[in-house]
Amino acid sequence: MPRLLLILCLLAMLPLPVSARLAGPQEVSSPVRSVRDLPAIRSSGELRVLVNQSRNSSGSVRGQGIGVEYHRLRAFEQYLNRNAREGRRLTLKIIPKAKDQLLGALLRGEGDLVAPGELLNVRTGHDVSASAAIRRNVPLVLVSKQGNRHYRDLDQLAGRSLSLPAGSAVGEALREINRQLAARKLPPIVIEWVDPTLAVEDVLEMVQAGIFERTAVELPIAERWAKVMPKLRIDRHLVLAEGGEMKWFVRPDTPILRASIDRFFSQYQSPADQDAAFQRVYRRLYKVHSPLGRVERQRLEKVRSVLQTHARQQGFDWLLLAALAFKESTLNPAARGANGATGLMQVTPVAARSVGVSDIHTLDGNVRASSRYLAMIRRNFFNSPQLNERERIAFVLAGYNLGPQRVQSLRAEARRQGLNPNQWFFQVERVAMEQVGMGVVSYVNSVNKYYLAYDRERYLLEP
Repeated sequence: MPRLLLILCLLAMLPLPVSARLAGPQEVSSPVRSVRDLPAIRSSGELRVLVNQSRNSSGSVRGQGIGVEYHRLRAFEQYLNRNAREGRRLTLKIIPKAKDQLLGALLRGEGDLVAPGELLNVRTGHDVSASAAIRRNVPLVLVSKQGNRHYRDLDQLAGRSLSLPAGSAVGEALREINRQLAARKLPPIVIEWVDPTLAVEDVLEMVQAGIFERTAVELPIAERWAKVMPKLRIDRHLVLAEGGEMKWFVRPDTPILRASIDRFFSQYQSPADQDAAFQRVYRRLYKVHSPLGRVERQRLEKVRSVLQTHARQQGFDWLLLAALAFKESTLNPAARGANGATGLMQVTPVAARSVGVSDIHTLDGNVRASSRYLAMIRRNFFNSPQLNERERIAFVLAGYNLGPQRVQSLRAEARRQGLNPNQWFFQVERVAMEQVGMGVVSYVNSVNKYYLAYDRERYLLEP
């Protein structure tokens, strides 16, 4: 037994793989574009900023800045334009990328500046130049749900797991902690790298819901999201690492840009009300709750066979239909909604008739209509081989909520803005946030989280 424990500890210290599914467009090798320092950037009229695609870091909702980097970047834009000569004013082009793809994109010349909004580990081979620190001594702390077990110290976490989004700085910190645990013959803290559709704020929401037991994040991020997720508990005494610095990054061969950034930060003060819009917009949106409680499991078991039958007929995963049903009706076949929407799937009579179903008041008819309607949206609008299956389903869900034609128009606008029109999460959804608000974004995110919660316990839910 001691030998087995030692082997497990040694394995835990190896680099931990991220999910096989990618957070965004695959990072491929491409020719390095010409390096642009500030004079060339001014000549082009455009400063290309690579941002972490997390909603915590970047983005706006109907013109209101939400991400933590939004105010800094706009202030930097104004700073650069303060003494600009006539016709040399700059505008920002925001380029969202998965966090672990940011520095690679910078080195390939796809952007001029990286503004991650989180701690960013610089791996070997990433020859980049870091700005002056935006924030110093940023601790990584444990976050769980209020009412969960309290831990006195990190040793008590030995053998337990942390759920982390791809690119989290906590991964590197845990490698050192696990070395220390192994030296004391304690089992490692296990990392659960979550699905790449989940950013740091999504993981926090799933911790608040009780779907994930615990996570760890930068203290400023935990404090910010606790303002809109009041059931989170921040364990400030459980520090996994400290001394981290939040910075921007540029290529090492752009010294003029780097010097301008440092001068800007030497005088920049964050606005006192910078989170006002954040709290106003998000306060009522992050309300996912666990679909796996005792009552919820009982409800799911009552409708499982019907969901499985129609999912199989239409080529869907039955747990996807279950997640949609939980979002629409909390698995209540008697639910009644607006505009005639009814039943487990909250399908409308018009949608049902469009796929040849007349009776949506029985459980079987309701699920049949919904599954056929979803299949019709997939077949007629999102059947392109350019879509991977995860993104295809996200577009289908968005179409179910907003209308497929409207979603196609959002994709067209995303393409026009230089975003990836084949990726809903963090790409097309940015256009949706700006044009139609958070409704459809929150809808797809919620169904996705319920699906991931079910999928984690598939072995228990499928006899």
